[in-house]
Amino acid sequence: MTITKPDAHEPAGGSRPDVVPGEWVRACPLSDLAVGRGVGVLGPEFEQAALFRIPAMETDREAVLGRTRLYAIGNIDPFARAAVLSRGVTGDRAGEPTVASPLGKQVFSLRTGSCLDDEEKSVPSYAVRVADDMVEVYFPRP
Repeated sequence: MTITKPDAHEPAGGSRPDVVPGEWVRACPLSDLAVGRGVGVLGPEFEQAALFRIPAMETDREAVLGRTRLYAIGNIDPFARAAVLSRGVTGDRAGEPTVASPLGKQVFSLRTGSCLDDEEKSVPSYAVRVADDMVEVYFPRP
């Protein structure tokens, strides 16, 4: 039996794993994710996601000391066309959890994948869940 913990996150783009065909990919044990850091996840068809575990924000209704949130966005920086977003610096901009590209320093929302410095650029946003203490990322099928 698979138990999903309540800190699962669905992307804000409106896609829901239960209605959009796709595949859950096991990334790693939750305990292996360092808070404030990202890791790359390889999905089907060599699609890449950047997976992050960050502290819950004070404005988050679920914020409690030590609580973290999981987010996954595309790993390919649309400006540099390199798989580097998982190596970016996490932070927030006006309460929005973000990651800054390590190359051009453009900032992306971890909730939506939108670039906060150039509204014409974005990366995909993926659903994340924890099942049996394993972090999984949902890759929708095109």
